[in-house]
Amino acid sequence: MNLTDPKNRRPQRIAVLPGDGIGRDVTAEAVKVLEAAAERHSLPLELVHFPWSADHYLATGVSIPAGAMEDLRDNFSAIFIGAYGDPRIPDMRHAADILLGIRFQLDLYINFRPCRLYDARLCPLKGKSAADIAFTIFRENTEGSYVGIGGFLKKGTPDEVAVQEEINTYKGVERICRAAFDWAAANGKKKVLMADKSNVMRFGHDLWQRVFFGLAKEYPAIEASHMFVDALCMQLVRAPEQFEVIVSNNMFGDILTDLGAALQGGLGVAGSANLHPGRTSMFEPVHGSAPKYAGTGKANPLGAILSTSLMLETLGHRAAALEIESIVGESIRTGRTTHDLGGSLTTGEVGDFVARAIASGSGAAGTADPGSGAAARPAAFVS
Repeated sequence: MNLTDPKNRRPQRIAVLPGDGIGRDVTAEAVKVLEAAAERHSLPLELVHFPWSADHYLATGVSIPAGAMEDLRDNFSAIFIGAYGDPRIPDMRHAADILLGIRFQLDLYINFRPCRLYDARLCPLKGKSAADIAFTIFRENTEGSYVGIGGFLKKGTPDEVAVQEEINTYKGVERICRAAFDWAAANGKKKVLMADKSNVMRFGHDLWQRVFFGLAKEYPAIEASHMFVDALCMQLVRAPEQFEVIVSNNMFGDILTDLGAALQGGLGVAGSANLHPGRTSMFEPVHGSAPKYAGTGKANPLGAILSTSLMLETLGHRAAALEIESIVGESIRTGRTTHDLGGSLTTGEVGDFVARAIASGSGAAGTADPGSGAAARPAAFVS
C-alpha cells in the first residue's frame, strides 16, 4: 500500500477552511453531512478546522501561516473550502493567497466539474431532461492566463499599457488532456471535446491542438473532437446533450464551468474538485462568499454538500458519496431546498434533512441515478 497516497492514510485528515461570508454557513452543513456519513459508514475521517479568513487576515495581517502549505500537503488527505471574499479587503489578497496558493503550490492541475441536472425544472432550457445535462468538464487549473505574469507601463496615464501573459506548457496541456481521456475511458464515455481559440491564439493554442490530437491516437475507442470556445458556448445552450467530456484551458474552463452550472440549476448546486491524483486535493462549492447573506439562513448548502460527495469518492468511499448525491437529488426534487431553488427551508434545515436521511439509511441504495431520466452516474475522478 502506498501510504503517501492521501486515500490510504489513516485517519484521513480533512482540513476544513470555512472562509468568509456564507462560506461559513455552507461549510457548517457540509461538516454536518460528513459527520453523519462518517458515522453511518464507519469512515476513518478526522476533521481539522482552520481559522484562515478575512477576519483572521484583518486581525493578524497573515493570510495563511508559513509552513501551512507543507502541512496540508504532507499531513492531510483532503482540503474542504467554503468560500472566500470580503469587501473589507478590496484586493482580496487573503483569498488569492489561500485559494490560488493551495491550487498552485499543491499543483492541483485538474479542476473537475460534473454538470448534472437533478430536476428538469431547474434547467433554463426548454424541454431538457436530466439525460440531456450530463457532461463533465476538465479545466486546466495551474497555467493559462491565471498565472499572474504581466505588468503595467505608464500606469494611470493616457498612454498606459497593460500586459497579461498566458502560459501553456507541454507538460500542463498533456496531463490535463490525458486526465480527460483516461476518465472518459474508465467511465464508458465515447466522446472527448477540446475547446480553444487556436484560430487567433496561434502559439499557445496550437500547442493544445497538437497535444490533444496526438494523445487521441492512444484512445481509438473515443471520438476526439474540437470546437472554438465561442462556438462551444453556443452549442451548450442549443444542444447540451451532444457532449460527454470537455477539456479546456484555465480561463475558458472557468467560463464553461459556470455555463454548465447554469444549465444544472445554478452555482448553488455545483460542486467541484481541484485534484492532483495521488496527492492531497481540494474540494469546494463554486459560488462566492455573498457576505450580505451570511448568517441569514438563505445560503444554499447543496453545492458544498455535493463537493463532500466528490471528496469522499476521491478518498475511496464511493458508497457514501453516492448516498449523499442521491439524497441531494431527493432534496431538490421534493422541494426541501432554500428559496433560490423554490423551497422554503433555511440553510441549516437543508443540511439537517440531508444528514438525517444519511443517518436513517433512507438513501442507502446509493442509487447512481440522482434525477429522473439521468444517465448512470459516472465515477468522480479517482486516482
